[in-house]
Amino acid sequence: MMKQSTISLSWKGVAAFSVAALAVTACGPDTNGGDAAEEAEDTDWADVEPADSIVFATNHPGGSEDIEADFIDEFTEETGIEVEVITSGANYEETSQWFQTGGGSNADVVVLSDATWFPNYLNDALIPVDDVLEAADIDVSGYVEALYEDYLYEGNHYGVPYARSTPLFYYNVEHYDEAGIDGPPETWEEVAEISQTIVDEDVAQFGYAFPPSDEYPAWGMANLVWGYGGAWSDEWDFSTVSSDETVEALEFAQSGVEDGWANVAATSQTDDFSSGVASQTIQSTGSLGGIMDTADFEVGTAFLPDGPVAEGETPTGGAGLMLASASSPEEQLASAMFVGHMTSAETQARFSEETGYVPSHQDSDMSQVYEETPQFETAVDQLERARVQDFARVFLPGADLELATTLQSLLTSGDDVREEMERVESEFESLYETDLADEIEG
Repeated sequence: MMKQSTISLSWKGVAAFSVAALAVTACGPDTNGGDAAEEAEDTDWADVEPADSIVFATNHPGGSEDIEADFIDEFTEETGIEVEVITSGANYEETSQWFQTGGGSNADVVVLSDATWFPNYLNDALIPVDDVLEAADIDVSGYVEALYEDYLYEGNHYGVPYARSTPLFYYNVEHYDEAGIDGPPETWEEVAEISQTIVDEDVAQFGYAFPPSDEYPAWGMANLVWGYGGAWSDEWDFSTVSSDETVEALEFAQSGVEDGWANVAATSQTDDFSSGVASQTIQSTGSLGGIMDTADFEVGTAFLPDGPVAEGETPTGGAGLMLASASSPEEQLASAMFVGHMTSAETQARFSEETGYVPSHQDSDMSQVYEETPQFETAVDQLERARVQDFARVFLPGADLELATTLQSLLTSGDDVREEMERVESEFESLYETDLADEIEG
């Protein structure tokens, strides 16, 4: 059965860096990641023998310390390679800062989130994994494509998906029955219609709950923006954040609060949904166990809604396993073998069952989990719609915080959406020119 411990880690683990984290990045070497890539490409892996021992740095995502220990014992028994475990922090951000500031100088494999690996790439601390995984006989075609592509930059992959999550649509089945609603919405227009019916029938105070600023609204709301044809960025082009399509999507959300069918949760959309204040919301797949434990009603799950121009595209989140550039080729080859073990179909099925993260391997057998928690099958099936996140949210320091505060303001104050998003575009340009341009373009 999925453990409740994933509640805080899965959603919050996808948060992009704050501006403060950039100061940590600046402590590292001022590179563009090229040296590590060149060295890895120059290595003749056919002449390399795997090391006898490696160091694994992890924050044990989703309370996974015990199951990680089991996997490590199995790996050592199978290969003879010893694995020393270092608890590198309480969350992804602490692990990344620890790794960047020298605490992880002896680490060979590091758990880094989708929002924390890129500064480590810029610091030349990671190697591309494509060739070494091939040398270790790891078939990457088995990974969920969008989850593996999260680590693709400039033609190379810099990680393997490990503890992964996506947003999921939750609905109160009892509220639906009371309001005479047949099933969950397939589009955002239907979300509005169902929500209005719920309010009109006095079934709940609100039909839908948007996340507040400290629940990373730009992650889940990417689905809404993409559905209208917008985006937080197009790689390093930030004009899409103020495009007509993005503005239209956010005006739709703003009108939902103004019309009264939606609210912005005071503390967490999970709280509003589980308490029955709101009948529908979007929250992490990793929160399913906690929601089901807390709610005193039947919880339904569905795919994220479609927009006017796009099927319900699903933003990815969570963490992957990265290989340190400071390690020797022998350690890197042994690490690739270890990464392959930790992300195999069988291992990922067990990891998912224990933690609530979705399996990153397409061939993972989740039938036992589905028997106990059929709602989780929705989360796994939805991986077919997974889409890699926009650069601005996960690569640009400070951008996710800017989006979060702006979205909260737009949904609660009635400010002009276009003016605010044009301001955000300018802020993104400034952050890029100040913090990244020399490293990206140089």
